[in-house]
Amino acid sequence: MREQLKLENQLCFPLYAAARKVTGFYSPHLKPLGITYTQYLVFLVLWEKGSQTVGDLSFALHLDSGTLTPVLKKLEAGGYVTRSRSIQDERIVNISLTDKGKVLEEKAAEIPACLASSLPFSEKETMELYRLLYRVLEYSE
Repeated sequence: MREQLKLENQLCFPLYAAARKVTGFYSPHLKPLGITYTQYLVFLVLWEKGSQTVGDLSFALHLDSGTLTPVLKKLEAGGYVTRSRSIQDERIVNISLTDKGKVLEEKAAEIPACLASSLPFSEKETMELYRLLYRVLEYSE
């Protein structure tokens, strides 16, 4: 077997597995709210920035619109967001929180602190990991 093809030698694998594990830490906190992890990410952007286009959400979350659209449709069906077409360009879809979506922010406020305590890192290590991961996300050839 070629050394470079061993699973343990792949950078992608621990990133992938760690991301799945960390995402799983969110489940017990999101389940009572009735939302998924991906829906939570959408809420984070909308709570921070207000109404966004689907394109803006796609960019912020590093998701393509084909992945994001079904998530947004479920949030709309649940009464958390509204989707409306731009008057200037009907190809652009605007996403806005409803009152129900805004109320959820208060219920979710403790989630980040709960997650921080779930990880086996010091504050300094957490900040270093955060910095390195964002460096990967910002990298483009």
